[in-house]
Amino acid sequence: MEGLKRETFASVFGLLMTMIGVAVGLGAIWRFPYMVGKFGGAAFVLFYMLVVSFIGIPALMVEWTLGRHTQRGTLGAYSKAGLPGGKVVGAFLFIIVFIATGYYSNAIGWVGFHAVGELAKVFQINFKPELILPPQEGFNLTSFVLQLIMTAVVIFFCAIVLNKGLRKGIEKTSKVIVPALFIILIVIILRSVTLPGSGEGIRWYIGGFRFNELTPSVMAAALGMAFFSMSLGGTFMVIYGSYLNKEAKIPKMAIFTGLGAALAGILAGFAIFPAVFSFGLEPSSGPNLIFSTLPQTFSKMPAGWLFGTLFFVGLFGAAFLSDIAAFEVLVGGITDNTKISRRKAVWGACLIVFFLAVPPMINFKVFVPWDLFFGSGMQVLGSLLAVLTAIWCIKRAELLKELSKGQNKPAPKILYLWMKFAVPAAILFVGINWLLESVFHTNIFG
Repeated sequence: MEGLKRETFASVFGLLMTMIGVAVGLGAIWRFPYMVGKFGGAAFVLFYMLVVSFIGIPALMVEWTLGRHTQRGTLGAYSKAGLPGGKVVGAFLFIIVFIATGYYSNAIGWVGFHAVGELAKVFQINFKPELILPPQEGFNLTSFVLQLIMTAVVIFFCAIVLNKGLRKGIEKTSKVIVPALFIILIVIILRSVTLPGSGEGIRWYIGGFRFNELTPSVMAAALGMAFFSMSLGGTFMVIYGSYLNKEAKIPKMAIFTGLGAALAGILAGFAIFPAVFSFGLEPSSGPNLIFSTLPQTFSKMPAGWLFGTLFFVGLFGAAFLSDIAAFEVLVGGITDNTKISRRKAVWGACLIVFFLAVPPMINFKVFVPWDLFFGSGMQVLGSLLAVLTAIWCIKRAELLKELSKGQNKPAPKILYLWMKFAVPAAILFVGINWLLESVFHTNIFG
C-alpha cells in the first residue's frame, strides 16, 4: 500500500475548518458549559484558556507531526515511528475508537432528536424529546428503539460523507458546518444577552474571578477539558495529520484550531448562561444542562422554538464532524493496511460501530462508565502515547524539520523541550487524576 498517493486537503481554509470541526464536537458545546457550571465559572474559564494555549496546542502539534511524518493513522503510525510494540499499541487504540464511536454516535442521535423536538413546538405537536434518553437504570423499550433509529440515521449520513473521500466529503462538509455553527452561536448569544436579568449570568460566567477559586480541582478539571475539547487522544488528529501536505504550517494551524475550539466553547457559554440565569434556572445541573435545563430555558423565551432548534442543529453539526473523524480513523486504518476498497471499509466500519453502539443504549449505568473509560480515560492514554512516540521515538532533527515545513523560520528548540517534558507531565497528571476519581472514587485534592 506504500505506493498509493495519499489524499491531502485542497485548501488552507478547508483544512482549518475541518480541524476546528473535529476539535469542537460535543466537547466544546456540550461538555464545556456544564463543566463551567460545575466548577464555578470564571476561574475555570481562565485556566482552561491557559491550558489550551500552553498544553493543548503543543500537544496538537505533536499529534499532527506524528501523522504527517509517518503518513499513517492510528493503525500504523506508532509502529512506523519506531515505538516498541507499536503495532500492538496502534491496534489497541484502533479497537478503542471502534467502541467509543458507537456510544458517541448514539449521543449525537439524542441531539438530533432534541432538534426535532424544538422544531415540533412551532407546529404545536406533542413531542417529548427526552423519551430518547436512556433510563437511569433498568430498560425502557421506547428509549431503546428511538436510540436505534437515530443512531442508524447518524451513522448512515457519516457513511455518505466518508464515501466521498477527504476533499469532496469531509473537507467540503466542514466548510459548510463550521461557519454555520459560529453564526448560530452568535445569533443565540444576541438573544440570550438581551433577556431581562441576563447580566447576572454574564458576571457569573466571566466577571467574578477570584484567585481563591482557582483550586487544584478546578485546574485538574480544566486540563482534562482541554484535551477532551480538542479531540486529543492519539487517534483523530493523527489520521488528519497524515493528510497534511508538506506546505501546511503545523504550528500556525494548531494555534488557529486550538483557539477556534476554545472560542466555540466560550461562545456556547455566552449563549447558555445569561439565559439560564434570566429564567432562574440552575447553571450547575451537570450533563443534563443541555438536555434538561436548556429546553426549559428555550420554552420560556419568546420564539424559543427557533433558538432551541438553531442550538441543537448547531450542536448536531459540531458533533457530526467529530463522528466523521472517528470513522475516518477506522476507514483509514483499514484502507492503509489492507487491499479493501474505501467504500467497503466505510460500510463495514459503520456496521460494526452500529452493533457496538447497542450496549450503552440500555441505561445510564452502562453509558456513563462506558464514556468514562472508553472516552475520557483512553483519550488521555492515547494522547500520552502519541506525545511519547513522537518526541522519544522520532529523532529530534526530523521532528523539528517536520514542524518547520512551510515556514520561513525553523521551529525553536525550546518548543521541542516543552513538548518533551511539560506536555507529557500535564497529560500524566490528567490521567492520574481521572484514574483516582473515576476508578478509585478518590479526590486527589481532598
